[in-house]
Amino acid sequence: MFTGIIEEIGEITAITASGDGWRLTVRAPKAVQDAVHGESIAVSGVCLTVVGSTTDTFDTDVMKQTLDVSALASASVGTRVNIEKAMPTGGRLGGHIVQGHVDGTGTIVEVRPGDQWSVLRVEVPADLAPLVVDKGSISIDGTSLTVSAVSEATAEAAWLEVSLIPETLVSTTLGSRGVGDRVNLETDILARHVERLLAFRAVSEGGSR
Repeated sequence: MFTGIIEEIGEITAITASGDGWRLTVRAPKAVQDAVHGESIAVSGVCLTVVGSTTDTFDTDVMKQTLDVSALASASVGTRVNIEKAMPTGGRLGGHIVQGHVDGTGTIVEVRPGDQWSVLRVEVPADLAPLVVDKGSISIDGTSLTVSAVSEATAEAAWLEVSLIPETLVSTTLGSRGVGDRVNLETDILARHVERLLAFRAVSEGGSR
């Protein structure tokens, strides 16, 4: 489990085909200081397993299903990524509960910079829109953020907005994102559970009539 508090910005230094997936080498000096084989590290919000490491890099395998649903599929050597190690037992939950299980991707459609703040508007897939609420939590590229605005349910294209403070702009890759960029989205786990429960309730009530 993760918290969405990014520890460092890493860089993909190598991509090697591995069956129908990839093996990535990621430069992340802080993360590998005490990294061990088999532990989990979130790479721009995607939970991946360390299969090897050096003094400043780690290797990890990315399966096809992960490439299909995440923005890692468009990554290349030199791509900067947000890095977070799994939260230790007893650690502080500084952001919100992030599993590292990406629901899908969104596309940045607007960036509104301010003197200190920057607002990102992200178009989200229709199936994820009901899981995003104003003032709720969202993970974008692994960063825990508070939703500052959402589109109406009747909008032709669903979107959400987040307001990025100076620390987020500097300490994550979101500060360099622009219009047209794809980002990884993970909705709040509680919202996903509620949606699933309601779906089963609807089926049950429909069958009892």
